[in-house]
Amino acid sequence: MTEQSTDLRETVRMRYAAAAVQVSEGGTACCRPQPVEVDENFGSTLYAADERDALPAEAVAASLGCGNPTAVAELCEGDRVLDLGSGGGIDVLLSARRVGPTGKAYGLDMTDEMLQLALGNARKAGATNVEFLKGTIESIPLPADTIDVVISNCVINLSVDKPAVFAETFRVLRPGGRIGVSDVVADDTLTPEQRAERGDYAGCIAGALSFAEYRQGLETAGFTDVEITPTHPVADGMHSAIVHATKPAPAQ
Repeated sequence: MTEQSTDLRETVRMRYAAAAVQVSEGGTACCRPQPVEVDENFGSTLYAADERDALPAEAVAASLGCGNPTAVAELCEGDRVLDLGSGGGIDVLLSARRVGPTGKAYGLDMTDEMLQLALGNARKAGATNVEFLKGTIESIPLPADTIDVVISNCVINLSVDKPAVFAETFRVLRPGGRIGVSDVVADDTLTPEQRAERGDYAGCIAGALSFAEYRQGLETAGFTDVEITPTHPVADGMHSAIVHATKPAPAQ
């Protein structure tokens, strides 16, 4: 990893560690924790009210994503789900409810403060079919061919090595497994420099791939049936998008 990449990763880690601390220390005996301040294109308002109401307030307050991947991932009873960059755990807890007691939801995060917050949220939610792992999304600490669905909420754009993320995601998915990801994606006409003009790296803008780059990255890793569907703008020429793809099963 280059020095610049190391610096970017540390900037991202520090930003989200601070967000976790803000949520953890923001609540009192009489008051709910204050959500981390983001604009209307990000955060817990992208989830349905009944979903938010069913979760610990701290999980909702720490939501910083650009979508709701659990709403588009078509989770089934018994699925094993992995959330890349799980933060305060909102998508892990929602996934755990959908896959039921015969399934399992894993959350992967590199930030100690977020992991601590997520573990507390899992206890408050009474979730027994969840597990949070410390690590990076470029080197997933799970065996190959063990996950049915990989989800992620506005995190892959933060990676300093996206080909590694796509390769690792492909590795841990079982044949026939799939991804249902929300992420920021740029118009193909925008150069990396133009993306950086629209927002910083830790703010999920400067590091975003274009539609063509995202598709090529997934297909290079081996994915098929790639679909990238924009849902709402987050900056000029930048979009929150739903990404679907499949790890092909062996031919019969």
